[in-house]
Formats: sequence, structure tokens, C-alpha cells
Amino acid sequence: MAVDLKAAYKTVMDDHFAPALEISFVDGGKRQTLVYEKVAWTIDGVRKGLRYGENPGQEAAMYRLVNGNLALGDVRTILPGRGLVTDAELLQFGKHPGKINLTDADNALNILRFLSATPCAVIVKHNNPCGVAKGATLAEAYDRANKADILAAFGGCIALNRTCDRETAELITRNYAEVVVAPEFEPAALELFRAKKNLRVMKIGEMARLETYAAERFVDFKSLMDGGLIVQASYLPEARSADAFILPEVTDKEGKAHRIARAPTAKELDDLLFGWLVESGVTSNSVLFVKDGATVGIGTGEQDRVGVAEIARDKAYRKLADRHAREAFGTPYNELADAAKRAACDAFAKETNGGLKGACMVSDAFFPFRDGAEVGIREGVSAIVQPGGSLRDWDVIDCCNENGVAMVFTGQRSFRH
Repeated sequence: MAVDLKAAYKTVMDDHFAPALEISFVDGGKRQTLVYEKVAWTIDGVRKGLRYGENPGQEAAMYRLVNGNLALGDVRTILPGRGLVTDAELLQFGKHPGKINLTDADNALNILRFLSATPCAVIVKHNNPCGVAKGATLAEAYDRANKADILAAFGGCIALNRTCDRETAELITRNYAEVVVAPEFEPAALELFRAKKNLRVMKIGEMARLETYAAERFVDFKSLMDGGLIVQASYLPEARSADAFILPEVTDKEGKAHRIARAPTAKELDDLLFGWLVESGVTSNSVLFVKDGATVGIGTGEQDRVGVAEIARDKAYRKLADRHAREAFGTPYNELADAAKRAACDAFAKETNGGLKGACMVSDAFFPFRDGAEVGIREGVSAIVQPGGSLRDWDVIDCCNENGVAMVFTGQRSFRH
């Protein structure tokens, strides 16, 4: 008998998680309790929770915080009643959300909370951004984010920080997406989305005040295989404005002073800050490149800094070649049968160094040696942002000075696991 392998992805699981959850932190006679309730939606007249977990066959549930006020040292966590993803209103769904859809949306919002000043779009796939961009309009921001990595954006989660208008919706419907989240949707945009029967459209009302989350923490739980837990306060980038950057100045082991020769220009500072804030939502070990308020290449989850810089560089080349193939020949690069056309796309990417000339390089941790920074410098990056703190910071400073590259430190690592 033939087995329908596709059936597993259509299954909606009935989870066995309790309708409520409490977590208490006890210190002597002081008890602080966080109270959660399970989230469900009414779909075809039936109350349903998450579709399934990371894979079909894994039961899953999402809980919203409804009571409690946790203070951990100087950290005051987000109060109940201000939910984002947990309070999302499903405006349209063919298939209701699974765990991955919602965690992708959550990480997109994690990035967007630092970028509320201008129209911005974040496209997330497997909990990592594949394209982030800002623009004069929301449509421009989405278009630039999508073009940063059209291939990876297929089936992704799109998060917008402005009301989704018809122009933006038209661009979105040209591709396949799993989820679109925004603070509001114009009726004309919703009308266009109705043609995409399996697209989840989620209105997140609290997103209108997203900037208020930029300086707030939550409790981050990690479950271990043996049932144990690791609990931490969530990460917040301390450098959330350009004036928080540090111009590098260090001494080597012989006591010789090394300082960066060129400070970034205003344009470079804008890209450095944008890239550093996007970095907060990228899985470590990571390096990314940014140019003109849009990501160019994103390298994630590698074990060594040189390797991840090379991945980000190589992706920039491949994505630019693919974009050129679509624009020049109306066909994705991987589908070009004509060798001459493929060669033309490769040549275009090579001539422009994958779009990296004049870009900014972002690293979530310090460069232990100059070789990591050199990956970007060889491609023509003009400025670098990194935490600093390596024993050989002086060598990276010298490397930048030798190539006329500006660099700033943040004084804070941005790991995310």
C-alpha cells in the first residue's frame, strides 16, 4: 500500500498540554509566580491550539503570560497584557499556525522592535532573517528585503512595522509566503491576500507600540534533555544609537598604542547601527553585510568566524547572481539552462563583488585574528562593527588602518543560541 507522505503535514494534532501553566521563582519566603494560559483559535467552529511543533508528530502549545511581575536583580520583565505573537489576531488562515510559524514571527518582531523609526520589513526563515531592509515606503522596504535573498524568502514569515497597504500586498502575493504579520491591514491588501488560500495573515495590535519593547527584557527558558532548565534574562543590545559606538583604541603587549585612523561617515554609521540591531536576531556564530539600509549577505550558525564570514560573502555573490538572472532574463539562476546567461550573471556578481563594495561588515563577537575581518576587507567593505575585546584587537585595528577601513566597537557581544 502506498503511503501518503504529504498527509503528515496536513495533520492538526490534539495536544495534551494543560490549559494553564505556572512558574514560580522562590527565594526564602519570597515567591514570584508567572501565570500563563494556553492560546487557541476558533477555526471552523472548533477551538484549536498549535498545528504541531517543529515537526509533524511533535505536540506543541503556546502560552500567553496573564499574571505575574518578575524582578530579577535590576531587570524588570515584560508585564502581562502586552502580548505580541501570543495575542495575534488571525485574520486569514488556510492552515492555522504551527510552532515554527510563530517562532519565526516572534524573531522577526525581536528585530523590528529596534527599527521602528522608518518603514521596515523582516523576512525570517527557520528562525533566522534572510532579508531585512528599510525604505521610504513599506513597499520599498519589503521589496528590498525580499530581493536580498529571494530564494530563501520562499515560504518565509514576513513581518512589517507599518500598516500593510495594497502596494506592499501586491508585491507579497507575487511570491509564496507562509505568514504575514503587521499592526494593521488595509481592506484592499486583505482582498489580495484572500487569493493565497494557505497564507496566514496575522494582525498584531501591540506592534503599533513596538518601540516600547526596545528596552525591555523577558525571561528566556531553555529546556534540557534531562528535564532541567536554564533560565536567563533575554538579550538587549546596549548600542541602540550611533553615539553608543566606541572608536577603538588599545595597547598591544609591548605597550604600543593602536587606534583606528578613520571614524565612520554618517552613512556608514547608519548602516553599522542597522546591521548591529539586525544582528540581535541572528543565530551565532554569525557575520552579516549591510549596504544602504538592507542586508546583503547573512552568515549564521557556524563554528568559526572566518568560515561564517566566508559564508556571508559567498551568499552575497550567489544571491546577487540570482537577482540579476531574474531581472535580466526573467528566470532564477538555478533554472538558467543557457551557460552563457549563467556566465553573464556570475560576471555581474564578480564585477560588483557581490554588492559588497562600500558595504558594512557586522560581527556578533570579536575577531580573534585579522583574518576574519580580511574576508570583508578584500571585497571592499568600508566599515566594520564588532564587540572588541580580543587580545589581538590591535592587529585588527592595524588591518583596518592599512586598508582605509573604519571600525567601531560595541563593547558587548551579541551571541544567540
